[in-house]
Amino acid sequence: MTEKIDNYVCRYFITYSGVKLPLKLVTPLQDAELQNRNTFFRGYFDQQDRLILCQKMVYGEIELEHRYGYYASGVLQQAEITDADGEVTLLRFDEAGAPID
Repeated sequence: MTEKIDNYVCRYFITYSGVKLPLKLVTPLQDAELQNRNTFFRGYFDQQDRLILCQKMVYGEIELEHRYGYYASGVLQQAEITDADGEVTLLRFDEAGAPID
C-alpha cells in the first residue's frame, strides 16, 4: 500500500532488517495484507526515498517511532527515537555517520 502525505510517500512493511540506523524496512505490504495484520511498520519517505519517519503499529496504536534527519550528502545526521513509554532518545551523527557523544 502506498499513499502520499505532506510531500512524503507512506508505505507499509512487515518488518525491518539490521540494527544500524536508519532502519531498513523490508517486505512491503499490499492493501489486503495490511487489513489482516495486527503489527506492521509504517514508513514515510522523502523525495530522495530516504526514510524520514518510521512507526511500529500494534493494534492500531504507535508503539515505537523513529524520526530521521540527514545531511545534504544523504548521511544520517540524527535519529529521534520514541519508545512505547513515550521516552525520547536523541542520537546524533557526524558527517561520516559516526555517533557523536
